Amino acid sequence: MLAIDLGASSGRGIVGSFDGEKLTLKENHRFSNDPVILCGRMYWDILRIFHEIKQSIAKTVLDGDAIRSIGIDTWGVDYALLDANGRMLANPTHYRDARTEGIVSYVDRFFAPSELYATTGIQCMNFNTIFQLAADLRDDGEIFKNATRMLNVPDLLNYFLTGNMANEYTILSTGALLDAHKRDYAKDIIAKAGIPQGLFGEIVQPGTSMGKLLPQVQGEVGKTDAEVLTVASHDTASAVIAVPTQEKEFLFISSGTWSLMGTELDAPKINAETEQYNFTNEGGVNNTIRFLKNIMGLWLIQESRRQWRREGKEYSFAELEALAKEAKPFHCFIDPDHPSFVAPGDLPARVREFCQKTGQYVPQTVGEVMRCIYESLALKYRYTAEVIGKLTGIRPRIIHVVGGGTKDGFLSQMTADACNLPVCAGPEEATAIGNLLVQLMAAGEAKDLSDARAIVAASFAPKHYTPKDTAAWDAAYQTFCTFF
Repeated sequence: MLAIDLGASSGRGIVGSFDGEKLTLKENHRFSNDPVILCGRMYWDILRIFHEIKQSIAKTVLDGDAIRSIGIDTWGVDYALLDANGRMLANPTHYRDARTEGIVSYVDRFFAPSELYATTGIQCMNFNTIFQLAADLRDDGEIFKNATRMLNVPDLLNYFLTGNMANEYTILSTGALLDAHKRDYAKDIIAKAGIPQGLFGEIVQPGTSMGKLLPQVQGEVGKTDAEVLTVASHDTASAVIAVPTQEKEFLFISSGTWSLMGTELDAPKINAETEQYNFTNEGGVNNTIRFLKNIMGLWLIQESRRQWRREGKEYSFAELEALAKEAKPFHCFIDPDHPSFVAPGDLPARVREFCQKTGQYVPQTVGEVMRCIYESLALKYRYTAEVIGKLTGIRPRIIHVVGGGTKDGFLSQMTADACNLPVCAGPEEATAIGNLLVQLMAAGEAKDLSDARAIVAASFAPKHYTPKDTAAWDAAYQTFCTFF
């Protein structure tokens, strides 16, 4: 099987092999995923992304891997519009593009935020698909005269490969377009926003066949009988499949550019309290609901590193971690989810500005900025864990951290310390593994979600972190909570 796993900063192709007991991985292609700013708008370079996907498929042919299926997962909410001939009308716009600034208050004229949340159960974020579509209707209405279909990014890439269109459930669920209880389009909300209903096609579940590669694609990549499947196409939906647990009550953090922290439920939880705390209800495999909070994750570190590089200072992630360890602990904190940290740019300067405005010590060195970010993330995880317990009544015994962020042992240890809960970190390639597990379920090699997670536990050894020095973290938490 081939998992194409596309993150907000990089993509990879991973070949998975299953021997009946264990899953093994082989990365065959990796590439950076760089947005393009053109004429004042930030786009995804979707044609380059598609080229890189074909490179990964071609390598499976050259390597003789004889893959049986291909699945694609990506970040959420973003989309492209297509015309009646199936041609893309514009590159997908990046969710960090500035066109949605102030869009939430603009959309208030169509429906109240409480109505939107009561129907969709989705955390209010200005880049949700419904807000992006509203911004496009307001600013670029002409494009809708020719638009006949909307496809989220993984559905778009499946269409490029096979010529077949469908809207996969988990990726569609991220954008506040679905009725969370009915698991179908929120038609009243869509109509009130003025979005044409005809843009939306059949909703399919993970594991649905989209068909074989188009002849012209095979002409580029080589002959293969691989079938393209919808997987849990939202990367977090895939990552949560790979949480190695059989417990019903658990916390997860899917750690990458974003930190998605939550738990798994059988049904949406939508009420005044969950709306107050801005929690989201996204669709998962086997009709599960991912009840979670989007937290600004490793973006804070990634964008800081990019800024220092722009200033001519090159640091590896390991060097940044080492500098953070040398800095004084609990000196200053930020709210990682403050709006000032969303856009690209000089993030270290914004960290200093936040600390100055809140009357704290202003970090001066690279290590002090990094220490501030690390500790603030860990404390935000504690805050979120406490809110999840309040909203759901669950009492987890452990936090499962999955994804690329598990490579950062310093943050995992801080998470255990701040939350006073053991942390089980791994697997690192959780998103690709979850992608492959859906392919296994579609092939009948894994019976259900429980069976899939047992395969993960048998195949990948996690790292464990136990809480330390919790009294100091308790004191820091009291200060941290004053910023909300």
